[in-house]
Amino acid sequence: MSDIPFKDELRRKLVHLSSFWMPISMVLLRSFRWYLAVFFGLLALGSVLVEHAFARGNQSVRKLYNIFFHNMLRKEPKPTDWVISGGPPVLAASCAVLVLFPPELAAACMALMLGGDTAAALIGRRFGRIRFANGKSLEGTIAFIVFGALAFGVFFSFGQANCWHVVAASCLAAVVGSLAELFEKVIHIDDNFGIPIFAGWAVQLLLLAL
Repeated sequence: MSDIPFKDELRRKLVHLSSFWMPISMVLLRSFRWYLAVFFGLLALGSVLVEHAFARGNQSVRKLYNIFFHNMLRKEPKPTDWVISGGPPVLAASCAVLVLFPPELAAACMALMLGGDTAAALIGRRFGRIRFANGKSLEGTIAFIVFGALAFGVFFSFGQANCWHVVAASCLAAVVGSLAELFEKVIHIDDNFGIPIFAGWAVQLLLLAL
């Protein structure tokens, strides 16, 4: 379960949703797929270096970081700690999916993660009653599947003429993504990175079978 108040969790997820510019850019700039992959990779590297400077106590970085993310970190890093937030894995995932998958599938996988994870966190925090051993809720998992499938379907439809393929892929991606989110601590892969990667692989296998 989260260590921060619900209003700060809401702020965190609004930042999460603001990252929808990434899948949108993948669709609009599909012809520049490899340039986008390099761009996201460089952003991921830059964000890791900034967070390292923050954790090491660089005052200039800390002041700027706190302006945007005050009270949004679940755990304040100690001066000697280097705790990577959710930002670098999101950027790294954006790079990876563009390398591994066609642009429309890459965009859909990122939209699945952004929309599904946001819904799971907010609905799970507010309405979650049936809790799993890891603290996550059945209600949050259902929200992930529903909203994740919708987000995936919207972006995936740009590359698929067959509506039944879109529906089947959206449902499969949402279920696989929800499992990656639910068992994040078991597989030891940050869900911001694992969700789009596992969902993309599952959909590729499905499309080969259809």
